[in-house]
Amino acid sequence: MEEYDFLVVGSGSGLDVANAAANRGQSVAVVEKGRLGGTCLNRGCIPSKMLLYHAEVLETIERSEEFGIDASVDDVAFADIVREVNDEVTGDSESISRGLGSSSQHDLYRAEGRFVDERTIEMTGDDHDGERLSADTVLVAAGTRPGVPAVDGIEDVDYLTSTEALRLEEPPDHLVIVGGGYIAAELGHFFGTFGSDVSIIGRRPNLLPDADEEVAVEFTERFDDRFDVYTGYEATAVSQSDGAVTVEARPYPESDPHPYPEPESGEGAAERVTVTGDELLVATGRVPNTDLLDVSAAGIETDERGFVETDEYLRTTAEGVWALGDIVGEYLLKHSANHEAQAVARNLFGDELEPVDYTAMPFAVFSSPEVAGVGATEQDLRATDREYATRTYRYEDTARGMAMKTEGVVKPIIDLEGEILGCHIVGPEASNLIEEVVVAMKAGSGTVRDIRESVHVHPALSEVVQRAFSGQFSRGGRGHDHDHDHDH
Repeated sequence: MEEYDFLVVGSGSGLDVANAAANRGQSVAVVEKGRLGGTCLNRGCIPSKMLLYHAEVLETIERSEEFGIDASVDDVAFADIVREVNDEVTGDSESISRGLGSSSQHDLYRAEGRFVDERTIEMTGDDHDGERLSADTVLVAAGTRPGVPAVDGIEDVDYLTSTEALRLEEPPDHLVIVGGGYIAAELGHFFGTFGSDVSIIGRRPNLLPDADEEVAVEFTERFDDRFDVYTGYEATAVSQSDGAVTVEARPYPESDPHPYPEPESGEGAAERVTVTGDELLVATGRVPNTDLLDVSAAGIETDERGFVETDEYLRTTAEGVWALGDIVGEYLLKHSANHEAQAVARNLFGDELEPVDYTAMPFAVFSSPEVAGVGATEQDLRATDREYATRTYRYEDTARGMAMKTEGVVKPIIDLEGEILGCHIVGPEASNLIEEVVVAMKAGSGTVRDIRESVHVHPALSEVVQRAFSGQFSRGGRGHDHDHDHDH
């Protein structure tokens, strides 16, 4: 059995900690059965956002007539676009592999690992089958995989997950998506822009159910204008015949009331629906790879969903074993995993332990329209006793928004002393606009004054954020409705 100072299972953000260990002279083992670089690089945010930018370019050209510009698209080399993106991703992954292979302080094991004891794993694979590795410190950073719901007939149907969808070299004629989260939103937009008819079946009242509810309503209404959207439905059965895939769905009971009107989607969530297309995309979330690692053999506890339990320093319940990234389940975001990697490295090699700080962790959905958010949602706050105030400001009410002929909304949420509790945006450049709020919450005083009193370029799109944080806010919380004005 080979013994090391440091061992990491997974080759995404965990490599940052492995490199920190190697730079301190430690012997390091990296165990990875797939391509180097993790989910984000190989089958997640990098290829998807590269593909989505192509959709943005096409969408811009197709809107040109609105601006008095006569332009048309004669041809789209869709297969070439997909191959170019995936070749770029593969090249980056191979570069990481070459770098580890040439390192005298990293040993790379291309194998699948399972825990057999504390800080000891056994590998399976052609080159290392049955070999065992142990280390003084182990980092679990093996990520997640697409979840597949227990739908009748799913095992007999040729379906796509996001992994396969990102490599399709021809857009489907009719893509049926089961799931209403960010993967459904991004891939629905991508294939829809390139000519696919798209039907989306989601269980919750709105798409993007983890976003602020008011923003989710607006996004769902906009998507419903483009596609067939069936919110409030649960897929119950799928079947395949003569190249067609059929999904049957029934209304899904939603017990939590919400104050915003539901969009007029699909059949209004009243009757059973049947949707048929030539491709089925299952986008119902992701599951942690803890079962594949047999983490219980190492004394690593997991929650009811299978994600690794950690303390505030990212230590697991097993002595000498740490965890980070999607497998922890705090935020399934690459920038969160990178942030956690910095925290683990700091705690492993620093003088004092410091809790990982998730303050102002933003997210973005690169669909059309874009959605981004940070901090508390209004539905979060309604479930507490905390009083708050909120308002919305529309893109169309700024000079830049009018020039862009666009729609969108910025919704800040503050407490009654002016502290920023959250902000939620739907509209162009949402992923960039949210950063001003992130910085104010993280590095500034964290109040509306950080944004309101900062000089903004006129007439840049960022004015929509400044104006959203100016003027009167409507007071919310228990015992309050949305008609009371509160000025800060």
